[in-house]
Amino acid sequence: MPARAYNLARPKQLTSAVVFASPHSGNDYPDWFLRRSILNARSIRSSEDAFVDRLFEPATDFGAPFLKAGAPRAFIDYNRSPDELDPALIAGIRAVGNNPRVASGLGVIPRVVSNARPIYRGKLRIDEVENRLQNYWHPYHRTLQGLLDESRMQFGRVVLLDCHSMPREALESTKLKGGTRPDIVLGDRFGASAHPEIVDEIEAAFERAGFLVSRNTPFAGAYVTQHYGRPSRHQHAVQIEIDRSLYMNEAKIEPSADFEAFRNRLRDVISDISAIGGRRQRIAAE
Repeated sequence: MPARAYNLARPKQLTSAVVFASPHSGNDYPDWFLRRSILNARSIRSSEDAFVDRLFEPATDFGAPFLKAGAPRAFIDYNRSPDELDPALIAGIRAVGNNPRVASGLGVIPRVVSNARPIYRGKLRIDEVENRLQNYWHPYHRTLQGLLDESRMQFGRVVLLDCHSMPREALESTKLKGGTRPDIVLGDRFGASAHPEIVDEIEAAFERAGFLVSRNTPFAGAYVTQHYGRPSRHQHAVQIEIDRSLYMNEAKIEPSADFEAFRNRLRDVISDISAIGGRRQRIAAE
């Protein structure tokens, strides 16, 4: 398995039924990939959930594992199905059905980064794509499912927190009561991927720390929440999107001056969330 597929941090003792994962914060860009791309080193990072891994590192302090992508999103997208292949990028692939994500260039092997900027000149060979899936996508997801199985066996249920960040501009049309924009968007695919009581607890944890929270608008969750969210099997998945402007300079892709203060604020949220299902128990409705 290539070293860049993922990084896994385990707690000294597993005491939480929550698994934290960050599929888009990987920043290990192979030199050959950078040489092949027509983008410069900063532009190619624009779709990366920069520093989200640093924000959620404290998860292990509260008894929860944390899985982080090693490979960057521009190289392979762990939040897409392996069959979301883009015929506009991959030679010999035919379009199957109508997939808006693939059509926009955001399949499992992305064709573009943010603002629809192309990554490559020309197409990729199918064997290149299969290599990335075999050596990056599948190891990440095998490890993730293994973590979920381990926690579910020990605690009777498991909660996957799929951790992301969102550009400030993505919230322009999203307003809460009073006209304010949310700081956090929780996605449970409109109730399909997690029990409502669990989402309530996660939302309450953010609100206690002073964050404004929205649900499913503008992000309800993608492949990870859809695939792993199985409430009837006591396996819940919730996507977390954090407004990047709260902790970083989006244009420079650098932590802001108050990054550590924000990280400490989020640490309290992680602590509260990690306590969900910290012993073997089940929600009555399950």
